Amino acid sequence: MAKELGFVMITPHSLRKSRTGGIMGRFSRIEGLEFVAARMFGPSQELVNGYADLLRNNSDISPEKRTILADYVLRAFGPETDTGRPHRVMMLFFEGEDAIKKIYDAAGSFDDTQESSDTVRGTYGDCIHGPDGNVVYFEPSVLVAPSARSAKKTLSLWMEYAETDGGIVKNALSLPDADVQKTLVIIKPDNFRFPSSRPGNIIDLFSRSGLRIIGAQVHRISMAEAKEFYGPVQAVLREKLAGRATDTACAALKETFGFPMPDEVKAALNQTLGPYYGDQQFFEIMQFMTGLWLPDVPESELDAEGKVRCLVLIYAGTDAVNKIRNILGPTDPSKAHPGSVRKEYGSDIMVNAAHASDSPESCIREMNIIKPERNALKKWVDQYYA
Repeated sequence: MAKELGFVMITPHSLRKSRTGGIMGRFSRIEGLEFVAARMFGPSQELVNGYADLLRNNSDISPEKRTILADYVLRAFGPETDTGRPHRVMMLFFEGEDAIKKIYDAAGSFDDTQESSDTVRGTYGDCIHGPDGNVVYFEPSVLVAPSARSAKKTLSLWMEYAETDGGIVKNALSLPDADVQKTLVIIKPDNFRFPSSRPGNIIDLFSRSGLRIIGAQVHRISMAEAKEFYGPVQAVLREKLAGRATDTACAALKETFGFPMPDEVKAALNQTLGPYYGDQQFFEIMQFMTGLWLPDVPESELDAEGKVRCLVLIYAGTDAVNKIRNILGPTDPSKAHPGSVRKEYGSDIMVNAAHASDSPESCIREMNIIKPERNALKKWVDQYYA
């Protein structure tokens, strides 16, 4: 069976209620599917109207459900009337065999929103009927496509607005009116080695901050980006690890030759072995984040996509940098407090689950390197639905 590209659209209500991580975790653990792309939208009224019309005329959906869905989108997705501030919608892409049906089944039907908890809508959605049988409250938690034809039409429409309405959603309706600060989070590649709910679980922990996600991108960091991003670390590693490398080498030499190394040997090792050891540690960081070994990458291929995935998120709100870093925990997971991201999901100083900006200035620098506003959805839509 050929691979398909399916989407999940997380609704504004689910995002406001910080259900993002739980929902993402339910889909990202589906066997046979790979989480390949994400983007935030702040839909304009024009996009909302177009999407509502698309749903109202979708022959793959029963007439009754078409009306409910179209009316819901008009009610819940559009900008605030008085201020024009947009709601937030998160689009997720999953690739794999039979992807559209797997996503549709995991989302569940409208009826699941009342009693079932084995689907996403059963856990996070609601569909309440009045005594006359009419729907009096409806929140589907996610919107998905029932067929490849529906997916193509939906994504074709949303891609028309991906640049104007998508990327970093500024002035989102759920943000405070003042003192808004941004911070960048990278959920690292070790969380994407196989389908699992780990990325969603980490987002769940960050949701305790009360901050809002205003940008999202699944990204394969290139070696050029990694070098710029982590470049300042190389000099620090060379300096900090020189002594450790020298001490280890001198102990081994003493064991071999039976006498302690003189000061001139130690000084020489500090100047030669120390920097080399620091560089090797730096190369290992590059390999962890890109899947590539820096000395083996030709200059002409530095800008090529890396081989491993990470998830880049932009959080916004009051005191965002400190709130996220407090939940993240210290660099060394063994020193992190219980309940922190790195204590729960980190292994060591390098494989420590996630990165977060350490200052507003660092956030600006890191965003300029990673460019989370880029439209990473387009290549996938072109590949499958051009």
